Amino acid sequence: MSTFTALDVQDVRFPTSRDLSGSDAMNPDPDYSAAYLTVRTDAGDAGTSLVFTIGRGNDVQGAAIAALAPHLVGRDVEEVLADLGGLHRRLTYDSQLRWLGPEKGVMTMAIGAVVNALWDLRARREGRPLWLALASMTPEELLDLVDLRYLEDALTREEALEILRRGAEGKQERIDALRERGVPAYTTTPGWLGYSDEKLTRLLHEAREDGFEMVKLKVGADPADDERRMRIAREVMGPGFPIAVDANQRWGAAEAIEAIRALAPHDPYWIEEPTYPDDVLAHAAIREAVAPVRIATGEQGANRVLFKQLLQAGAIDVLQADATRVAGISENLAILLLAAKFDVPVCPHAGGVGLCEMVQHLAFLDAVAIAGEDSRRRIEFVDHLHEHFEVPVRIEHGAYMPPEEPGGGARMHEASVRDHLFPDGPVWRELAAQDARVAAPSGPAPDASADTAARSTAAETATPAR
Repeated sequence: MSTFTALDVQDVRFPTSRDLSGSDAMNPDPDYSAAYLTVRTDAGDAGTSLVFTIGRGNDVQGAAIAALAPHLVGRDVEEVLADLGGLHRRLTYDSQLRWLGPEKGVMTMAIGAVVNALWDLRARREGRPLWLALASMTPEELLDLVDLRYLEDALTREEALEILRRGAEGKQERIDALRERGVPAYTTTPGWLGYSDEKLTRLLHEAREDGFEMVKLKVGADPADDERRMRIAREVMGPGFPIAVDANQRWGAAEAIEAIRALAPHDPYWIEEPTYPDDVLAHAAIREAVAPVRIATGEQGANRVLFKQLLQAGAIDVLQADATRVAGISENLAILLLAAKFDVPVCPHAGGVGLCEMVQHLAFLDAVAIAGEDSRRRIEFVDHLHEHFEVPVRIEHGAYMPPEEPGGGARMHEASVRDHLFPDGPVWRELAAQDARVAAPSGPAPDASADTAARSTAAETATPAR
């Protein structure tokens, strides 16, 4: 028997705002960051997870994760890992934590971090990658992980079980096919809003050379710029090549309809996050007005209920699951089952540090054990920061290839974590020194980030739960 001894949370940030990697209409200067969780046991092993942020607020997310320690520390590891569906329900049903949501926002993402870290630990103990650990479960075992509360009007337990039983038929053949061919990726790497036209053009050519059969551009800052960049992309990639665009919630409903119609002559494959992510009726109205252009959303979806409503309302053509936005594997299983029920393809969001490594496991599970083969399925890829992970994603001929190493994919190299701790890691100290040299002698050196002083104070006063 072993027990949990600590939830260690670290504030890890990468200065991607320096070259505008990750920039879009709503987030012009992101620093790809992670509230990085290690769940430790007295047996000497650990589970790892993270919550992706873009810098400021990372400390708030870390504090929310640390607040969950009383639910885990001192408990029997084997007992918890044997009933991770029960653990998920205990965390999401905690009445005082629900008051902060319910089931949305920082607290839900903190629950997701804990649940995902426990799945990482369980997969490591089984010696399997997470996707295979989940795919090896029976339909009944998978369903026991899922909270169907609030979903019964769209997905009954009997329907969910039937989907999983269908997914069990021919599962080994699909696993073999997955290992041989992977799941197609699309790349957002060329399309960040802060990139010049020259860089956009060069990266589009590279994407085609690397075997990607779909790319995505960020839009929403300026209509003329959007049209010009889309025209460039169409000229480079040629007619019929799938080019998706992503507005990152920038538009109101009427504005979105007008903007999408303006881009329609360039044949966008889908329009992602055209408006406020929780506005189901606006998505439905936009989809009806701009058909046959597809509507995609999901990376900011807070819980399974929102996805249920989007599907019930016929508001989306593509569902974009995210590895760290909802309350972990259990909730994402519910979302995958809903998508299968409504025959909407799941094309996971992966634009952020660690998200490619984590969310691929959801897509692989969907491909082999839930929705099965689906030519519409693609996983987002961004070519940033993979070198910091122990098991980085593997892309071959424009497709994600499944990892065989144990775990859920979020574990970073110790040196990467140490070097990028905020605000006192070597990388951030060096950036502060560079800024000081640039600023001297005309004025005081700027902080490593606009809120360094506040974050330093928070770092001094916050203690991770142990």
